[in-house]
Amino acid sequence: MKSPIAFPADAKDATGGVGSTRTPGVRRNLNAMLIAFVAGFILMAVKFFAYWLTGSSAILSDALESIINVAAAALALGSLLLSAKPPDASHPYGHGKIEYFSAGVEGALIALAALGILKAGIAQIIDPQPLPHLQVGLFILAAVALANLALGVMLIRVGTKARSLVLVADGKHLLTDVYSSVGIFVGLVLVVLTGRYWLDGAVACVTGAYIVISGIKLVRQSFLGLMDTADPVLLEEICTVLVKHRKQTWIDVHRLRAWKSGNRVHLDFHLILPGDLPLEAGHREVKDLERIFETHFKGLADVLIHLDPCTDQECPVCANDPCGLRSEPAAQNRFWNVETVTTDGTRTSPPCRDTRPVNRIG
Repeated sequence: MKSPIAFPADAKDATGGVGSTRTPGVRRNLNAMLIAFVAGFILMAVKFFAYWLTGSSAILSDALESIINVAAAALALGSLLLSAKPPDASHPYGHGKIEYFSAGVEGALIALAALGILKAGIAQIIDPQPLPHLQVGLFILAAVALANLALGVMLIRVGTKARSLVLVADGKHLLTDVYSSVGIFVGLVLVVLTGRYWLDGAVACVTGAYIVISGIKLVRQSFLGLMDTADPVLLEEICTVLVKHRKQTWIDVHRLRAWKSGNRVHLDFHLILPGDLPLEAGHREVKDLERIFETHFKGLADVLIHLDPCTDQECPVCANDPCGLRSEPAAQNRFWNVETVTTDGTRTSPPCRDTRPVNRIG
């Protein structure tokens, strides 16, 4: 049996390649995060002004969370700058993992801020204090919530398009801030209508509990990313690309693995080709697949393909025809989905065959 050969994707230019801050996508991410940082600082100051006017523990809880928003935005901005650095000798897979770390720290900070919110809320429940200028404070709170909503939606859209966890995480953090602001707004309206000032503290406690849960979820997502947990959505996307471009000579694919590092996608798999295919022709197949994935992921994919020569076991699911090595006739194509392409393939597991006839090309 011939020895399998691996062909890595071509390295990018360290000064202007896909990992560089000079690329439009990276600049767009940095600009979005910078806008979020500056706007978050201004909105934080406005919230503290509203607290100074009203003395509301609920508004204080919102203002305290804004401190975390600003700190998280600064951390996210730094992680984006670092993750945009191209791979080097000490970090051959790039610096994208810093985004998971940043998201985890942000989640921990969110949970920490919630403790201060709960403390202020409990104090207001035990010893309710009147809230002066509450109507003005409500108006300010509503305006800040709308601004945060716009910022959060913008970050999530940019982050989703750029496949950046840190942008999406910061956007979701801002939306969490919006949800808590809405809850606080409703609670304070009840305070105005009923005159029951202890409701201010109760609303702060409910908000704090919600923020704790949000922070824990973000930490969990970060942990899963750092541990390279399988991403079913990413695997399904890769499988769809393989099926769309499938060739007659691509007898089977197995042992697919994929993970994200920042905005880059790393994937590797085994590709079974006809055993009598020349090395040069096998290399062309690999380069074609690399180009397909580079195009699909907009230049942000690192692809490693391990070539295996076919054996008699693949004959029933092989569409390559004519073939001088065939020991038995082809029956049906092996159906490629996430379950089949992530296993060890036809050699160690029963073939999962498509009900469609063999797709013969040429």
